[in-house]
Amino acid sequence: MPLRIGIAGISGRMGRMLTQEVVAAGATLAGGIDRPGVDAKGATIFTDIRALAAACDLVIDFTHASTVVPHAKALASAGCAWVLGTTGLSPADEAGIAEAAAKIPVIAAPNYSPGVNLMFAIAERLGAALPAAGYDAEIIEMHHRQKVDAPSGTALGIGRAVAAGRGVALAEVMVSGRHGETGARKDGEIGFAALRGGQIVGSHTLSFTAANEQISLTHHAFDRRNFAAGAVRAALWLQGRPPGLYTMKDVLGI
Repeated sequence: MPLRIGIAGISGRMGRMLTQEVVAAGATLAGGIDRPGVDAKGATIFTDIRALAAACDLVIDFTHASTVVPHAKALASAGCAWVLGTTGLSPADEAGIAEAAAKIPVIAAPNYSPGVNLMFAIAERLGAALPAAGYDAEIIEMHHRQKVDAPSGTALGIGRAVAAGRGVALAEVMVSGRHGETGARKDGEIGFAALRGGQIVGSHTLSFTAANEQISLTHHAFDRRNFAAGAVRAALWLQGRPPGLYTMKDVLGI
């Protein structure tokens, strides 16, 4: 039987692309949740996450951080798998995701692009190979002017990968948006700069700079459809998995 997929925020820009990718992948579009009266091009609209969860096997969710905890509780209660792409999460949101993952299979990723997830893997290896005392790590990201959180979830994911390679927690070494008399840069800091403008889908650069050399990794996203296709790929991979918290590294086998 084809996987029955529901989409949270089905009539939004990402929701519309997810709808197309679900159909193209041969899965069954079970419907989605959105405001009453919206046009979802013939798809069944549910106004409650619990009703959607009861009608499908898996929900793909790119909505808003404010919905994470209630969605986690509803999906776990229904035994419905979850592919989550929402960013700007708080510690309470992350705790809610972990609690749900004890009951259902969950993939939570800041970015579903295969290229970005390969960047995460390489960033961790570079963080381990290049000593923090000699190589300054900086992350620059730019997104469209409507983006509400900064640094981006992807930038934070890159930072976490570098920190993991160095054996430290990102919160202990993160410096974001320097301004004024900041003093000299400390060894081991991971710096972030967030730029906003126009309709840029997403651009991320990680640089390691030493006294005598620099190495940089850059990823440019040209189309949000890349994220939608990656999320549907993750959904198909998650089918039949036991409860647990998975990542795109699991999906890609890296």
